[in-house]
Amino acid sequence: MFHATMRGAIEDARTLAQLDDLSRTIWQAHAAETVTDAEAQGLAELLHTRRSAVREAVAPVGIPLGRVTLFPAKRLQRAPERSVAIERRRRLACSGPMPPALASRFTTGQLAVLRIVGDEMARNGACGLCIDAIAARAGVCRRLAQAAIRLAEGDGLLTIQERRHQGRKSDPNVVRIISREWLQWLRRGGRSAAPALLGSIGCKPIHPTDKGDPQRQVVDAEPKRGCRGAAGDLDRSGRMRIRADRGAGRAMR
Repeated sequence: MFHATMRGAIEDARTLAQLDDLSRTIWQAHAAETVTDAEAQGLAELLHTRRSAVREAVAPVGIPLGRVTLFPAKRLQRAPERSVAIERRRRLACSGPMPPALASRFTTGQLAVLRIVGDEMARNGACGLCIDAIAARAGVCRRLAQAAIRLAEGDGLLTIQERRHQGRKSDPNVVRIISREWLQWLRRGGRSAAPALLGSIGCKPIHPTDKGDPQRQVVDAEPKRGCRGAAGDLDRSGRMRIRADRGAGRAMR
């Protein structure tokens, strides 16, 4: 009776969960010696055949054809063209992201990544962008962006604060610059310190009055006479001529 009942239940089962319950019941009955070894073996074979048939009949629900998962494919952030990414990273690397002494330790792509971190630090006090956003803005791949930030952390230039959450998605890491030299560079707007004055390095100071033609300066250096001075000169020359004429007349007499 039990054997016939179980065979009918196995043939009527439509789900794998029902078959699992029937398999558990069969082996419990076998342990209680309700069914013999041969009957239990026959029911187990029937369960295996029925389970294969149910699995073939089960169709995935909600999954489009050609896909093996319900989750959407992850779209990587990247530049539309490789040439655009290369030009972007070179421009960022050449814009002076950090002092020359520190910049000499990194490559062009790494400097572009650190430029994005420095801009966020100067704007918001810390960089809270995800690694994909940093890589997309710098025109590099995700792995290169991670390597650049880790390398700068190893050199003691910045710190990385992880924001993990148990049971849900973690927040992006917070990157903060701790290098004093780098922070001063950002405060000056990416410029070096002001150069020394010319007078302090032995150069002769140049004044506006020194400009012009030297010969003209010599002529201009002579004292200029006004209208009264010119009239006085004319009077003196006239008097001298009159006196010379009178002296010549007396000699003729």
